[in-house]
Amino acid sequence: MRTALNVIWLLLCGIWLAIGYVLAGVICCLLVVTIPFGLAAFRIADFTLWPFGRRLVRRADAGVPSVIGNVVWIVVAGWWLALGHIATAIALAITIIGIPLALANLKLIPVSLVPLGRVIVDSDDLAAGRYPAVG
Repeated sequence: MRTALNVIWLLLCGIWLAIGYVLAGVICCLLVVTIPFGLAAFRIADFTLWPFGRRLVRRADAGVPSVIGNVVWIVVAGWWLALGHIATAIALAITIIGIPLALANLKLIPVSLVPLGRVIVDSDDLAAGRYPAVG
């Protein structure tokens, strides 16, 4: 079921969201100072391509630089991205078929708000305890 939802998501929403995040990542990587934000945009793009069956977790070694970067990210881009995901989720939730896609869009809000100091892991690995770096 997870694969079917991911394929539907990829065709209807995921590819367009990922292209937008990759474009933002490329733009951020043009300046040395904004490279961490570019890498975060690439991480979000990866998550938007295949969100079902994966989770975003906090890295155990994330520290103060991640917190400072996340505050800057929220002020500059994060809240816009979160509002976009909320609006898209509302539009998708109008139809019964779109409800799982709306839930996936809501799942993207945390990563769009605070992408630094986070890592994407498979839900099965997390449940089995095969990912030790979770803080």
